[in-house]
Amino acid sequence: MFDFFKTKKNYENLSAEAFKGLLSEKNTVVIDVRTPAEFQQKAIKGAINVNVSSGSFQWQVGQLDKDKTYLVYCRSGNRSGQACKVMGDLGFTKVYNLSGGLMSWPY
Repeated sequence: MFDFFKTKKNYENLSAEAFKGLLSEKNTVVIDVRTPAEFQQKAIKGAINVNVSSGSFQWQVGQLDKDKTYLVYCRSGNRSGQACKVMGDLGFTKVYNLSGGLMSWPY
């Protein structure tokens, strides 16, 4: 009856293993939402850097193809979770957050 009060979660958290499994899928884009300095230190191969703390984050991701699959990560999974929510609110339907972020990434 009061479903409209619930915040819809429009992305899925994935374990490092599941996240890695999707990396080679067709039409998949990996987004690192950390700062450029953090991205320079260590990043998942093939990732693009779109800083979620940037004032232009929403505009930048709004330019992306909504038909693709997006694998999103940060250091701990918090900022990427926020980024995934923004992307879902913008109409993206295939958005996945790396649960635990790079801290959980053994690869």
